[in-house]
Amino acid sequence: MSAAVVLTGLAVAAAVLAVADLARLVRARAVTRPARPPRPSRRGPLLHLITRIGRHAALRGGATGPGLAARLAAAGAPLGLTPADLAALKAGTALVVLGVSAVWSQALPGRLGIAAMILAPAAGFWLPDLLLSRRAASRRRVLEREVADVLDLLRVAVGAGQSPDRALRDVAGYRGGMLGHELGRAAGQIELGVPRAKALAGLAARCPIEPIAALVAALGRADRQGAPLDEALASLAAQARADRARIAQEAGARAAPQIQLIVALVLVPAVMLLVAASLVRGLT
Repeated sequence: MSAAVVLTGLAVAAAVLAVADLARLVRARAVTRPARPPRPSRRGPLLHLITRIGRHAALRGGATGPGLAARLAAAGAPLGLTPADLAALKAGTALVVLGVSAVWSQALPGRLGIAAMILAPAAGFWLPDLLLSRRAASRRRVLEREVADVLDLLRVAVGAGQSPDRALRDVAGYRGGMLGHELGRAAGQIELGVPRAKALAGLAARCPIEPIAALVAALGRADRQGAPLDEALASLAAQARADRARIAQEAGARAAPQIQLIVALVLVPAVMLLVAASLVRGLT
């Protein structure tokens, strides 16, 4: 009787885990609602301390450059970091990890301590870049989901006779989401007197996807040459919808083997455990 109870419990636990995995996989693959605009957050005391530690070393090494600015823009400039702040954060993280590893590596035998002293600061130096890359990839996925609807709304607004700047502002207020927030930011900069080319270049840097780059180019041509926007926006919206459908199909194709793996490794053993539990109970 006890063996049957144990097998039944294992089967139920395996089934629950399988259902949880499937639900998590479905939620990850499903099209989510538009993301809310990012909220400004303050830097914690630890982050501030690490940045101050590394600022002198970063400035001495000349670690700032256009590459850092582009990565920060693509990631949405989290915590209001500037390229100089990011360079200082990288250097400070490496120095802090070096100090920790200098103590921790003494407990390691042989050459492992030396390897830890070398590899740990390098890992600390590249850790902010890794976090930025993950954030930029997450933003890119959200932008790719939102861009088709935003382009359609811009086409309707421009077709109704609104100016491009007014269309950007109205679509940003109506649509919301991450891309709407970025459009509203660009429209606000233009209203405050920032040159239109500079504001649109900032929009393209913060939203590094092909449809936004094409949108910025079309707006630039309309501003310089008076080219009509209706046809360009309609074509961009159609292409963005086709790209979104292709991405969804590729995600579905990748999800099918994962679901089969979960079924093979979790659900099938769970059913076998249930059958075994019933047989053991019947025999006892």
